[in-house]
Amino acid sequence: MSSEKQYIELYTQARDMLNAHSSAVMNAVRDTAFEDFKRQGFPSRKVERYKYTSMEKLFAPDYGVNVNRVEFPVNPYSVFSCDVPNLSTSLYFVVNDSFYKKALPKVGLPEGVEVMSLKDAADERPELVGKYYGKIAKTSEDAVTALNTMLAEDGLFIHVGRNVKVDRAIQVVNILRSDVDLMVNRRVLIVMDEGAEAKLLFCDDSADDRNFLGTQVIEAYVGENASLDLYCLEETHDKNTRVSNVYIEQQANSRVNHNVITLRNGITRNRLDLVFKGEGAECWCNGCVIADKSQHVDNNTLIDHQVGHCDSHELYKYVVDDDAIGAFAGRVLVRHDSQKTTSEERNQNLVMTKRVRMYTQPMLEIYADDVKCSHGSTVGQLNDAAMFYMQQRGIDEHEAKLLLEFAFIGEVIDQIKLEPLRDRLHQLVEMRFRGELGKCSNCKICK
Repeated sequence: MSSEKQYIELYTQARDMLNAHSSAVMNAVRDTAFEDFKRQGFPSRKVERYKYTSMEKLFAPDYGVNVNRVEFPVNPYSVFSCDVPNLSTSLYFVVNDSFYKKALPKVGLPEGVEVMSLKDAADERPELVGKYYGKIAKTSEDAVTALNTMLAEDGLFIHVGRNVKVDRAIQVVNILRSDVDLMVNRRVLIVMDEGAEAKLLFCDDSADDRNFLGTQVIEAYVGENASLDLYCLEETHDKNTRVSNVYIEQQANSRVNHNVITLRNGITRNRLDLVFKGEGAECWCNGCVIADKSQHVDNNTLIDHQVGHCDSHELYKYVVDDDAIGAFAGRVLVRHDSQKTTSEERNQNLVMTKRVRMYTQPMLEIYADDVKCSHGSTVGQLNDAAMFYMQQRGIDEHEAKLLLEFAFIGEVIDQIKLEPLRDRLHQLVEMRFRGELGKCSNCKICK
């Protein structure tokens, strides 16, 4: 049986059940997504944007899918204990792919801010959700997005109203929980109205030592003069496979700061598509990857300058050890008449063994002549002179290696605007390099 066939049969058999457990807005695009998935099939490695990760291989195992919405008992507070000291957040949970309603923040959000189940939001406000759902995450252009759209039944909805500024960060903990091997399909819709401001922290954790396969599609609409900080932190385990597609659309004079940090994982494939729709917008897209053993991390980005006078900044750094595989492919597209564009793209990689495989492909595609654009990548090992210098001053080889690794990754962490989160990540990165990340007290996810 091909990888696609099992999902085609699943949808054919479970279509009515999927519709019954979801909303009319999500159901309205489900059949189209199914037809798009059937037509495309999983992309092979001959497809440019998937050349470093085999989708067919990832989706071949027969995972269970919770079509019936059976509730897995979980106390999210007992699972998640690694909070961020000195950072006051409004804390929400998503268990597998469903919004968890039994544990909501005691401190309310400002008027004009909604954080809730995507299904409930679509039922209660179908005009608003229907206006945005599935519009930039086009199922006709990506099979994984099509698969997620045809199977997703719930997810997360975040709406920040016009000129509303959310001072307290909104933290969402995505918990994987199951007694059997499980596939989850999570959907997230973020709508930032004109002049809105918010900081979002998404943390991916795992409560059980099972094989998980997760697809995630995030659609974020950032209105004129709006500001969105989106931090995505993955800290799961080596049995977790995560395929995440993030789609961001920016209007005039908006600002986006997107950070993706992979500290512990099995196989991770992150896609970011960011589109400038209005002049004067700017974005910072940063990535930090620490991979060892046989971990696999693939980041693929597209920043699409469809209008002029926009700035994009991109920095991804990897430290890859043992037999791990790292990949980065970033494309900046500057379209015709997108004059006065400024773009900077950097990918820097530190490889620690000869067995490591690191693929890097930064790309510029420019069709305008009045622009300032640069790109570059490096792949190297630790500096022998720096190692020698430190050892000459009494620092042993192991400690010198850790300090250089930490300093290398530190440039990405320093880009984070939230000071308490920045300090916490510096601590977690150091613990990760020292092999101490599994020693958080009373934390079941950090085994």
